[in-house]
Amino acid sequence: MTIPHLLVHNPKDNVGVVVVEGLKAGTEMFCVITETNADFRLVTHADIPIGHKVALADLAPGDTAIKYGEDIGKIVASVREGDHVHTHNLKTKRW
Repeated sequence: MTIPHLLVHNPKDNVGVVVVEGLKAGTEMFCVITETNADFRLVTHADIPIGHKVALADLAPGDTAIKYGEDIGKIVASVREGDHVHTHNLKTKRW
């Protein structure tokens, strides 16, 4: 059994969550969609801390970030598939 590096909660999500410590740039992550138990592979472009998000597709400024099948914020800087998604390129729509 392979242990996942990244969990995606809903098939509609365009970001997933790192679930291992010390994820390094260039890692081919084993990713699991928890709702369907489907899996896929994705390469990360940066070191990403546990609990942080990774883009599952290229995202442009103005795009909506989707996690748990829900809108969690607006992309404010271009993001490539495999990039770290955090406060430098994602902002909440609440403020």
